[in-house]
Amino acid sequence: MIIGVLSGLAAVLLKGAVHAIQNFLTEDFYNEYANFLYILYPMIGITAAYLVGKFIFKDVGGHGIPDVLFIISKKQSLIPRVKMYSRLFTSALTVGFGGSVGLEAPMVVTGSAIGSNTGLLMHLNGKKRALLIGCGAAASISAIFGAPIGAVIFAIEVVLLEVSIASFIPLLIASVTGSLTSMILIGKESIFNFRFEETFLAAHMPYYLGLGIICGLVSLYFNRAVRKTELVLEGLESQTIRMLYGGALLGFMVFFFPPIYGEGYNTLNQLIDGKSAEILNRSPFFSVIENPYMIIIFLILIILVKPIASALTIGGGGSGGIFAPSLYVGGIVGFVFAYSKNLLGFHIPLPLASFTLVAMCGVMSGVQHSPLSAIFLIAEITGGYELFVPLMFVSAISYITTTYYQKDSLYKMQLKDKGKFLPESKDQELLELIDITHVIERDLLPIHPDAKLRDLIKLVKISKRNIFPVVDDKKALRGIITLDDIRDIMFDPSKQETIFVRDLMHSPPEILFATENMQKAMDKFESSGAWNLPVIENEIYLGFVSKSRIFNAYRKRLIRQKQD
Repeated sequence: MIIGVLSGLAAVLLKGAVHAIQNFLTEDFYNEYANFLYILYPMIGITAAYLVGKFIFKDVGGHGIPDVLFIISKKQSLIPRVKMYSRLFTSALTVGFGGSVGLEAPMVVTGSAIGSNTGLLMHLNGKKRALLIGCGAAASISAIFGAPIGAVIFAIEVVLLEVSIASFIPLLIASVTGSLTSMILIGKESIFNFRFEETFLAAHMPYYLGLGIICGLVSLYFNRAVRKTELVLEGLESQTIRMLYGGALLGFMVFFFPPIYGEGYNTLNQLIDGKSAEILNRSPFFSVIENPYMIIIFLILIILVKPIASALTIGGGGSGGIFAPSLYVGGIVGFVFAYSKNLLGFHIPLPLASFTLVAMCGVMSGVQHSPLSAIFLIAEITGGYELFVPLMFVSAISYITTTYYQKDSLYKMQLKDKGKFLPESKDQELLELIDITHVIERDLLPIHPDAKLRDLIKLVKISKRNIFPVVDDKKALRGIITLDDIRDIMFDPSKQETIFVRDLMHSPPEILFATENMQKAMDKFESSGAWNLPVIENEIYLGFVSKSRIFNAYRKRLIRQKQD
C-alpha cells in the first residue's frame, strides 16, 4: 500500500507537471498558421533533461524499462535510489517541451525504484525486492491509466519473469492503491475521456483479421525504426552532437506534424470522438485542407514519422519510453484502416472508435510482446468490454505476425544491442545465478608436456581423477590426457621411458572461459557430449568444470529459491 500511494503520487505529479508545461508553452499558438517555436522547444527540452540528469542527478535518461529488466535479472533487484525522483524531472522537461515519447516508462522506473528501495529498507532478499519492483510498476501504470487489472498483468507479463499465485495479492493491493491515490487527487479523469457504447458485430471479424496483420507489420516497422534511429545517433561523435541533431530533426518533424508533440493522447481522443479534421490544426501546410484523402495521407505520414521521432527524443538525451508512442501509432492505424474502408463505401460500414481502440491494443501487443496487458488495458481505460472478442483476436494476430519475423520484444533487443542478455526461461534464470568460477574443480593433477610416461604413471597412482591437464611453464593449457589414452601401454617398461606426454596428449572437446556464463557452458557440454571441460582465463589454466558439480549447484539454487 505504501508503494502504491507513493507511486500514485509520483504519477499524478508528473502528469500535472507535463500538462502545465505544455499548456504554458503552446496556449497562444495559432491553429491555421506556422508556429516556429515548435522547432525550438524539443531541442530545449532534450538538452535541459540531459544536463539536469547528468550534472544534478547523475542519472541520464533513456528508455528505462529495459534497464529495470536487467537489474531484476542481473543485479539482485537493486535499483539506485536516485531513480525514485530523477525521472520525474527529466521526463517532465522532455515531454513538456514536446519530446515525442510517453511518461509510462519513466513512471515505471520511478515506481520500480520506490519498490526496490522499500525492499532494501526492510532488508528483504532479491526475490522479494523483485516482487516489490513489480508492485511499483503496477501502481504507476494503474495511476496513469486508471486500469488496475491491466496494470497488474503488465507487471507480470513485462516486468517480472515469474510470479506465483501468492504474489498476486501484493500486486493487486499496490495497483488498486495507486489507482485510488490518482482518483482521490484528480478525480476519475482519465487519459481517454470516452466510454464505449457501440455493439460488436460478428460481421466485422474479417476486417479485424486484416487489422491484426497490419498491426503486426506496423509493430515490426515501429521496432526496427526505433532501433535503427537510435543506433545511428549512437554512432555520432559526442552527446552534444546527438542532442543538436536529435533535437533539431525532432523540432522540424513537430513543426510539420504538430500531433506528434508530446505524448499525443489528445489526438487519439479527437479521432475517437469523430473530430478527425482537428488533427490538421497548427500544421503550416495542412490546417486549411478539409479533404478526407488528405487526412488519410497526413495520418499515414504520422505513422511513419512517430517511431523515428520517439527514437530521436530518447537517443538525443531525453527521458521517456515507447509505451505511449505504440498506443498512439496503433490508434492511428485503426482509424486510417476503418476510415479508408468507409470512404470507399463497399460492404458494411466500420465503427471508427472500435477499430481505433482495437488497433491500439494490436500495436502495443506487437511492440512490447505483451498481448494480455494490451487487451485488459484498452478494455479498462475505455470501458469497452464489449470489444473483448476483437481485442483478443487482433492482439493475438498482431503478436503472431510480429514474432514470426522478430522473436524478441523491443526492450530485449535494446538490451542485446548493449551486450546485455536476459534469461528466456526459469531454467536460464537459475543458471545465470551460478558463477562458473565458483564451480571449478582444482584437484586434477597437471603434468608438463615434456614429461615422460613414467612421470604420468606416478600421478595416476596418487590421483583420484582420470583426467590429467597438460600445462606448460607459463601455466597455459596445451592439451589433456585421460586414463583411457594410456591404459594399453602404461605397464610396458620400455614405453615408460621412451614416450613423452606431448605425444599422448590431445585437445579437449571444448574449452570454457572464466568470463562465460553458465548457459554458454551448458551449450558447450551439450554440443561436445563431454562430462568434464577445462576452464582458462587469459590463456592460463584454472581447472575443470564437471556436469555433476553444475547440477549440484543448480539443485541448491532451486531449493533456495523455493524456500524464498
